[in-house]
Amino acid sequence: MQSKTVLFINLLLLFSVAVSGQNSSVEIGIVTDNDLYTSSKNDQYYTNGLEVFYRYLSKKNKPQLLKKINEIRAGQYMYSPRFIYKNSKEEMFDRPFAGYLFGEFGNTNFYTNQAVFKKYIQLGYVGPNSFAAEVQSGTHRLFHYTAFEEWDYQIKNTLGVQIYALFAKPLFSGIKSRRIDFQWQSEAKLGTIFTSLSTGFVSRIGIKKLVSLSDSNFYGASLKADASPLESEFYFYMAPSFNYQIYDATIQGSLFNDNSPVTFDIRPFRFNGEAGLRYRKNNLNLSYAFVYRGKELNYYRNIGYFYGSIAISYIFK
Repeated sequence: MQSKTVLFINLLLLFSVAVSGQNSSVEIGIVTDNDLYTSSKNDQYYTNGLEVFYRYLSKKNKPQLLKKINEIRAGQYMYSPRFIYKNSKEEMFDRPFAGYLFGEFGNTNFYTNQAVFKKYIQLGYVGPNSFAAEVQSGTHRLFHYTAFEEWDYQIKNTLGVQIYALFAKPLFSGIKSRRIDFQWQSEAKLGTIFTSLSTGFVSRIGIKKLVSLSDSNFYGASLKADASPLESEFYFYMAPSFNYQIYDATIQGSLFNDNSPVTFDIRPFRFNGEAGLRYRKNNLNLSYAFVYRGKELNYYRNIGYFYGSIAISYIFK
């Protein structure tokens, strides 16, 4: 109980620091991930995610900086096996049950050369303190799905302290088309829950003419300091990448103990991919993504998986 209180106080301090000096233009949104958004028969591994976020403009402090947007976010992720083999206690699962509950504060810089730099800090919990078991069981009962009884085998409590950075820079700047563009994107995660590196390219293909990245919803740049109307957007995008996993506490358990009943070794290298549609009209942002994740752990029954992600947000001025 004491550790939960400390976590709550830290998150409250993050929020109070974040809202100081904010601009009046804000964006509020929700992101929901689920494997059922791709197939009614697909239920495996990263089984559900829910995030809510609040974005606001920050004061620019560098001449080469077009825009800086701060963001407060809270979320919960749930992980479960693809199958449960009850006839074999030693090989019952092909992935541990795990939940991750977190809060974060970060910001994204948009530069005059259309480069993007995003970073955040995150605090949370993996384990029973994430309340993933209660949420999933309640949701399954509500929609008359079978509730899992095996959450007793989930990864045990471990405190999450994470930092994250993303850098993206335009590729093929000689292409002057407003129907297609390319960026090279690299990401790094470091912390007690996830540590990894990823790199790959991103391409936007405009169904309508593309908006510059510093005003596009792709990296969350829809907010503007003035009251001029937002340019509408509608585009397809794809983002293949290579991922190097160093640590994943939802699979390997805590860095500081080995008291989780079911753990696996991770696969260091894997291929990931994402493709989807994004839309903006007036103050409304909508998106859908099909997300593929390569095989994440060393076990012969484990496979790559996919899920869908739906996001909606609204800009208040």
